[in-house]
Amino acid sequence: MHYDAKAKNRVKRAEGQLRGILKMMEENEDCKEVVTQLTAVRTAIDRVIGVVVSENLERCVRESIESGRDNSDFVEEAVRLLIRSR
Repeated sequence: MHYDAKAKNRVKRAEGQLRGILKMMEENEDCKEVVTQLTAVRTAIDRVIGVVVSENLERCVRESIESGRDNSDFVEEAVRLLIRSR
């Protein structure tokens, strides 16, 4: 699967946030601030998962329609991936 620049940039942003959190921990920052940043990273990762799954689902459904195949398996797989990511 091809991952577009938007998805890659989201992951890079989350990576930067994680590095910032490690620095906060090393500097013994307040736990509320650390938890706030961890929550932000989790939200960012959840959004990346949504983008990757939806783009993959769209591609798979489009290909199945073009080839005349049933696409219900792709939808079920996408739902499983999203559930597993939680």
